[in-house]
Amino acid sequence: SHTYLINDKFRNDLRCQSLFMEIFRQPRGLTHELRRMNRYGILAAYLPVFANIVGQMQHDLFHVYTVDEHTLFLVRNLRRFTVKEFENEFPLCSSIIKTIPKTELLYIAGLFHDIAKGRGGDHSTLGAQDAISFCQHHGLSNYDTNLVAWLVRNHLYMSTTAQRRDISDPEVIFEFANTVGSQEKLDYLYLITVADVRATSPTLWNAWKNSLLLDLYYAATRAFRRGLGNPESLSERITESKNLALQRLLKQGISEQRILEVWSNLEDDYFIRYFVDEIVWHASAILSTKELQLPIVLVREQTQRGGTELFVCARDVRYVFATITATLGRLGLSITDARIATSKLGYTLDTFIVLEKDGGIITDPHRIDEIINELTRLLVAPDIKHVFSSTANMPVPRQLKHFPLATRVLFQRDDKNQRTIMEVVARDHPGLLAKIAAALVKCDVRLQNAKIATFGERAEDIFFITNKDHSLIDDEIRQNEIKEEIINMVANTG
Repeated sequence: SHTYLINDKFRNDLRCQSLFMEIFRQPRGLTHELRRMNRYGILAAYLPVFANIVGQMQHDLFHVYTVDEHTLFLVRNLRRFTVKEFENEFPLCSSIIKTIPKTELLYIAGLFHDIAKGRGGDHSTLGAQDAISFCQHHGLSNYDTNLVAWLVRNHLYMSTTAQRRDISDPEVIFEFANTVGSQEKLDYLYLITVADVRATSPTLWNAWKNSLLLDLYYAATRAFRRGLGNPESLSERITESKNLALQRLLKQGISEQRILEVWSNLEDDYFIRYFVDEIVWHASAILSTKELQLPIVLVREQTQRGGTELFVCARDVRYVFATITATLGRLGLSITDARIATSKLGYTLDTFIVLEKDGGIITDPHRIDEIINELTRLLVAPDIKHVFSSTANMPVPRQLKHFPLATRVLFQRDDKNQRTIMEVVARDHPGLLAKIAAALVKCDVRLQNAKIATFGERAEDIFFITNKDHSLIDDEIRQNEIKEEIINMVANTG
């Protein structure tokens, strides 16, 4: 091997630096050459910071590749967006990448995004510093250098916002768009995010994640078009949703008086968090008979949200949410989203996006019937015993036992909405959501909404909760009581 010839003199040679950058500007062959350079140790010799991640294992379940393999897969995914034959895979990415002024900046950011993994400290911040050194060393302008460094520093920002924040809330969108700052940076960030998630493991990417990222991309794009000084007002959104839904319901022959009566008993929050077609779907089901026959359980494919959508309208009694989640867990379904709305008339509207264990949507009519029949049967008289027996009998996948993860429960105030935000970080396993729901029931906590996110073996679920009288849960003793109950419930079963 002659890699010893690649020394500081070689790295500082303008001809070598120019040649290295030219490889990134070529219309084809980049991935092939980077892989060859990695195989023969040239990449590690030319970029000593890259040497640190060669063959480095990642100690979690959702990264199935070593850091260097994952990095080169990410660059390959970015390149794939430029290839005409693959335009049907990610049409938006393929059209965006054509508008990117300098694609080489995207590839360099991809090369450096995880370069500081395993070094201790925040790998995004440390990686950004490495990227700045590289860009300055290779003669890039200040603007280009700052853009690459920003991408490396923020490469997780879009996926965490999409999966952990309520992206139907205009304030969340405004904050995200404000942080990103421009359409150009959003375009770069969206491309690197899609490529990164797809390079993590063959099973991590699914229609649900695709849908979340698309929704966030389009919402931020609208924010840039409106101007960041003019965030979309909530009342504007609510009025528009109601008007569009009303027009469609009137065409079905439902009287305006009945529609408005149902809506008058729902919080404004409901009209912000649901698409118009979901609002129509719910109202049609509720108003299909003269008298409300509960429970109502409906299933359909929801292409906008990228999964199978399950709608449950039931009497608002204790154990409803826990019963639904326990039943879905026992049926082997994974819940990627949960939204809860409560009517002043004493019933609850719960919506879940569910996927099969393999990440696919549910298409088999017999399977759909099984879900509907089981839920309907159990919701006639929800019973906490069913919840506990269901969760206790759910086997934990073997590989998860090797990745112990202490359950953490964190609280913060949401004064604006007069509720408490509770975040639960735990090892994901079937029935986890049901166990948390059962613990909340035991502690007399009222669940207002939930935001569910799973990262490989790690679940990061966010719950919006109040006391029975709809007041904030800000007493430390009370918070500790809830925390202990959740930790015990998660530990004692499964």
